[in-house]
Amino acid sequence: MTVRIVTDSACDLTDDEVRSFGIDVVPLSIRFGDEELIDREQLTVTDFYARMASSEHLPQTAAPSPGQFEQAFTGALADGADQVVCINLSRKVSATIEAAEAGARSVDGDVRVLDSVSVTCGLGTIVLAAARAAADGADADAITALVADLSARTRVYAVLDTLENLKKGGRIGNAQALLGSMLSIKPLIDFSSGEVEEAGRQRTRRKALTWLSDKVAEHADEIEHLAVAHAMAGDIDEFVAQLAAATGRDDIRVDMIGPVVASHGGPGVIGVGLVLAN
Repeated sequence: MTVRIVTDSACDLTDDEVRSFGIDVVPLSIRFGDEELIDREQLTVTDFYARMASSEHLPQTAAPSPGQFEQAFTGALADGADQVVCINLSRKVSATIEAAEAGARSVDGDVRVLDSVSVTCGLGTIVLAAARAAADGADADAITALVADLSARTRVYAVLDTLENLKKGGRIGNAQALLGSMLSIKPLIDFSSGEVEEAGRQRTRRKALTWLSDKVAEHADEIEHLAVAHAMAGDIDEFVAQLAAATGRDDIRVDMIGPVVASHGGPGVIGVGLVLAN
């Protein structure tokens, strides 16, 4: 039984990670004013951050079409897959999974569409685990159960430099209370429920990053997987060293936050995704 894993570009996996496991990534689109570009195809991570720094428009995102997912599913099945498992970013913040579900209904084959209830390094960690299971011979039923289990045990926390992108992008979720002092704080958010929740606030970035590493360290003895993702944060190396010291781990995966999440989180974001043991 051959299972192909499909995801969307909010997973923030590197090209090497995607190629290593044969993962298909269906891209979202990024808009700067009237210009729309396809993530990972017409817009690299480096180009995105350069544009965000120079553009007068805050970037916006658009979900893939059902046809893009249908094409990915059909291609995977034609390429020899017996089953396809598609794992997407949280339904609570994007219409991407609805497009995947619509695409799956148009395909004659065994295609499962799953909500990761996560994003960026949380989603990426789940997708990599699913891809490893598929490579080891697991079928779609086993991978579906694995994803449900991992989703329930995945936590995502982040430090933002500003709430401006989240506010204007309409993704502020349940963190509305932070807006009153958005200019004078470093927002702390919890995305573990699949949407933005307020986790606290600090006056300086250093204090905010200490809070983040301390938050992860609370679970140090029960962490199965630990990943960090950042939006061109100049202090990322310092933070990873701080996190490693706080948790006693030297196996932290570090990836760049891509255009989809950075469009809403803004520059300088540092996020941590951890999977807790049962």
